[in-house]
Amino acid sequence: MEDRITLRRFVESDLPDYWSIAFGPKADLRWMDFNGPYFEDPVLTWEEFSAKSGKILTDNPRYNVIIYNHRIIGVASAAWQDGVLKKWLDFGIAIYDSNLWGKGIGRRVVPQWIDQLFESFPEIQHLGCTTWSGNIGMMKLAVKCGLALEGRIRKVRFWQGEFYDSVKYGVLRKEWEAKTVKV
Repeated sequence: MEDRITLRRFVESDLPDYWSIAFGPKADLRWMDFNGPYFEDPVLTWEEFSAKSGKILTDNPRYNVIIYNHRIIGVASAAWQDGVLKKWLDFGIAIYDSNLWGKGIGRRVVPQWIDQLFESFPEIQHLGCTTWSGNIGMMKLAVKCGLALEGRIRKVRFWQGEFYDSVKYGVLRKEWEAKTVKV
């Protein structure tokens, strides 16, 4: 039997479980080593998280919880890259339990997320994913899911005394829709 993976919008009742796996006292914080660690984002307390993120995440088509075998394990997100124009969207995913990495979950989540984003935002013609050369897993995942390498800005991400590249992948709506078999 195949493991069940679904995406759905956040509801308010998801927030405590989501915070617990992402930031809580028992959270596996290894994800922070790969999710733009050069920004040095803090580990949020429940109070900080609920004040800052609760209203943003809940019932927003740009944020979905990733559910694996009936439990929340991560987030699929998207952000506008062009401000108020809202024609250029970049997406990402985070799976918080490092024991689940390398099991093909991202390979199943990303195509679902791309489908949802193109459906939710019919005006956009491109979806992108930006990562950094220190996140080898995300770079491989983007290629496996059919995204093209669109750009590499060399040596602009500084982390732990070393420079890394910013790496951009993307797919056009017409390319995605032309695939006869989804990955």
